[in-house]
Amino acid sequence: MTVIRSERPLDWRELAAVAGGEALELSADTRERIAAARVLVDTIVERGMRAYGVNTGVGALCDVIIGPSQQSALSHNILMSHAVGVGTPLGAAETRAIMAAAINNYAHGYSGVRLDIVERLVALLNADCLPEVPAHGSVGYLTHMAHIALVCAGAGYAHYRGERLAGAEALRRLGLEPLMLQAKEGLSLVNGTPCVTGLAVLALARAERLLDWADAVAALSFEDLRGQLAAFDANALALRASPGLAAVGARLHAMLADSGVLAAAVGARTQDALSLRTIPHVHGAARDVLATTADVVDRELAAVTDNPIVSGTPDAPRVHSQAHAVGASIALAMDSLAVAIAQVAAMAERRLDRLVNPLVSGMPAFLAQQSGTCSGFMIAQYTAVSLVAQNRRLAAPASLDGGVTSGLQEDHLCHATPAALKALELLDNSARIVAIEWLAAAQACDLQTSGPARSRYTGGLWRRLREVVATYRDDRPLGEDIERVFRLMRETSAPAVAA
Repeated sequence: MTVIRSERPLDWRELAAVAGGEALELSADTRERIAAARVLVDTIVERGMRAYGVNTGVGALCDVIIGPSQQSALSHNILMSHAVGVGTPLGAAETRAIMAAAINNYAHGYSGVRLDIVERLVALLNADCLPEVPAHGSVGYLTHMAHIALVCAGAGYAHYRGERLAGAEALRRLGLEPLMLQAKEGLSLVNGTPCVTGLAVLALARAERLLDWADAVAALSFEDLRGQLAAFDANALALRASPGLAAVGARLHAMLADSGVLAAAVGARTQDALSLRTIPHVHGAARDVLATTADVVDRELAAVTDNPIVSGTPDAPRVHSQAHAVGASIALAMDSLAVAIAQVAAMAERRLDRLVNPLVSGMPAFLAQQSGTCSGFMIAQYTAVSLVAQNRRLAAPASLDGGVTSGLQEDHLCHATPAALKALELLDNSARIVAIEWLAAAQACDLQTSGPARSRYTGGLWRRLREVVATYRDDRPLGEDIERVFRLMRETSAPAVAA
């Protein structure tokens, strides 16, 4: 499937598809908008209209006037000086997401870069020739796009067909020449919010998948622990207004309604522990946050995030040099999503603890095949506790970090890109916690072979896991099983729930 950027901006699902490998094309009307905006920049240059980053320096140098003969050098030098990223490079999906978000932003028709620039980014994206982008060094934007733009100019590095190539060689392999940047293009290539927006799209996609898995695995644990199915009664849940809560309650009820195990357990307790009876409330709240975050990201994709913005007509061009490149709303959304997912994962660890604790589970200690000589899932629960604690640190809001840069010119920072990066790290931690819960819940199934039948859904979930990993008997490193199940959850969707 090819995703087409037309008059309508991309939504987050379309951008996620491009991040996952789909091709991206520009419609004819999009090309016209991009070209028309470039005419405005050329007119501004010709008339000598004062415009930030076009004929002035940037940041604290915004009042330094740059003559026409130096404007190309300014654009080139912006790339070189802003390419200060450090650390491990981003993955392919992350890089593709950022590139697609940048293309989407230029396609609004207010940036003023040449069509050649946007087409170069599209060519690299569709060839899967991806710039090497260090993950760290941004307080909001700038560094990630600078490293991407380096390759357009024949500098930096790219990864193509398994090779790490110098930027110029990567272009040569594609039959392309390095681009000489013109006025404003250097600044347009590094500013705006494509870095956080692209990463936020991946966070949405991974969070949506993880929440489906969390529901499924929680259902299996709930059945193992003989929970009271009344916790998912639709009439009772309807008294608390929340679309997410209602959806999760309905999903759990559908997964477990035919469970003979739970039918036999009716009335055994007045109420269950909170980690069991509040699954709809906690998972549902996270889904409500996910929906709100998706709205924020779609608004960001629909927004022009350059500084400066060009508008008007060739006869009356206008330059707006304000603050649209600051991503306060998406930074807050990423912080909120991180907290929501961290809570879901923390509750998964609590169910895991109940599964391995014989005082509440009624099963062999730590789900070991031979208690004493085998430790079973004793230390796997330690890993989950460690990841929950790490999530708590990662959930601290990046949007409040603040700081001062550029000689007091930029004296308030939202840290939007770091907020998205730590949300992605937290999502991976959380998926591993749910993977450990799934392994333990499946082990509990193995230890409860007699008695009433399980639900069709949980039985299918148990069989799906056993296609990947065998029952655990302290006969292999358990960490390898955890990573195998983590990859399964990362790459595939949870089993669908029957209507």
